[in-house]
Amino acid sequence: MKGSHMNLSFGTELIYEDAGFQLEGTDKAGIVGVNGAGKTTLFRLLLGEIALDSGTISAGRARLGYLPQEIAVEDESLTGRDYMFSGRPIRRLEAELETIYRKLETAEGDEQAALLREMQRKQEALDAASPYDAEDELLALAADMRIGADLLDRPLRELSGGQKSKLAFARVLFSRADVLLLDEPTNHLDASTRDFVTAYLRNYRGAVLIISHDVEFLNRIVHKIVFINKATHKIAVYDGNYDTYRQKYEEEKRLRTLQIIQQHREIRKLADFVQRAKQASQTNHALKRMGQERALRLEKKKKELIREEPAYGRVKMEIRPRREGGAVPLEADRLSFHYPKRPLLYRDLSFLLHGKERFLVVGENGVGKSTLLKLLVGLLTPTRGTVRFHPKTDLAYYAQELEELDPEATVMENAAAGGDFAEWELRRVLANFLFRGDDVYKKASVLSPGEKARTALCRILLRRANLLLLDEPTNHLDPDTQAVIGQNFRTFDGTILVVSHNPAFAEQIGISRMLILPEGRIEPYSAALLHYYYEKNTPEEWKRKWADWKPRRFE
Repeated sequence: MKGSHMNLSFGTELIYEDAGFQLEGTDKAGIVGVNGAGKTTLFRLLLGEIALDSGTISAGRARLGYLPQEIAVEDESLTGRDYMFSGRPIRRLEAELETIYRKLETAEGDEQAALLREMQRKQEALDAASPYDAEDELLALAADMRIGADLLDRPLRELSGGQKSKLAFARVLFSRADVLLLDEPTNHLDASTRDFVTAYLRNYRGAVLIISHDVEFLNRIVHKIVFINKATHKIAVYDGNYDTYRQKYEEEKRLRTLQIIQQHREIRKLADFVQRAKQASQTNHALKRMGQERALRLEKKKKELIREEPAYGRVKMEIRPRREGGAVPLEADRLSFHYPKRPLLYRDLSFLLHGKERFLVVGENGVGKSTLLKLLVGLLTPTRGTVRFHPKTDLAYYAQELEELDPEATVMENAAAGGDFAEWELRRVLANFLFRGDDVYKKASVLSPGEKARTALCRILLRRANLLLLDEPTNHLDPDTQAVIGQNFRTFDGTILVVSHNPAFAEQIGISRMLILPEGRIEPYSAALLHYYYEKNTPEEWKRKWADWKPRRFE
């Protein structure tokens, strides 16, 4: 893969300016840069979805597999198995070959020769897709990614966001692409799947390009970093993992700062000399000539001056409840629920939240974590049981797939969410979430996933609720923003119930208890237990080993 003299603008916004890069056929590379630098744009260029204004970019004849950050499926009636299988063009190629066979029955001369050549190309492509082994490979990959037969046989419309994301990831791995383009691939992945995917990508026979805010994930896989610099609009490739890149980049910044200081010192010195020469007597010809020579050098130095990279804005957040909530803001009593024609997700699930506590819901994909939050906020109705709120409870909800945002409403309208706010008040808060100027009038439908996430967070802040129900709030957010919201949620003077696959975030906000699904068991928080669950075991191993491990930890 190679880009050369790349230039691209979207309207007045410059993305790349004479940028270039080169990667080899088996490179494992992380794509990094601040929001808006052009990371996803690089993928779209490689896929041919958009074109450069000038310059070249090419992946050669490599077959590309793409996992977008937001999973969109045209036909949600497809089963998980059919969706995964569509990752290889086997059925399409078989149908096209069948059409060629029928045409060959009557073709003659040049038409027949052209059809035979086309048939050979199609057959070679079909052979490369291994049609006879494909079903076995699909089932083996599904087993490795903990995708059960039940998930494979269900239509996509019945699946959770996490389950769809897992199937989409499995589909792109199944595709046998020469180059994998993965945009935020760890969103929604449970721990056991994450461990398998990490090992799979590290040993992948082709190239892997990963856009990710998950530093740990990048460090375990990549040996190159492609840095897209929003300030200079250039692209640089660093050898090493993310931590190595950060060390090198920070050292480059330090040396650049020293160079800038030295350049300014030289410019001031030259400027002082030129000024003295101008003020000198007209008869001091030698000083006048030296002043003219220094003036030429001064202009050259000014043109060569290295510019400081701008400091990009960081999200600022200070979330405060409007009033203090009750001692028990929420209570779930003997909840049972199932989707139509599906088994029960929970039976007689009961728990309550204590005022100002941090309560974490954990479990593998598909056990009903997001469904539980939808039951609590009233988006779904329990089959049996009740949800009770204290009269002083003010509720705010952050949805995993950000579906609470109206795609046809603007950023400002979504943030306000029906509240009575002055425009200056909305603009002040939105500016803290990096929406400035005309950005506030963008429709949610054109926002990036990160921008949608910031809009949803702004909406929660403006609600000033004392009970927050948060479903994967760190998805789509860069590490700096994750740290900012984590610190705010830790000091928040209210109650939080959170679903998260991000153990670092869970630890940061100060979890007190954990609800473990599907068992419905509540345990006191411990870092050892959290990491044991997230990192060490598959669901089956967790259930089998819990009885032996628990007494050693809690006795």
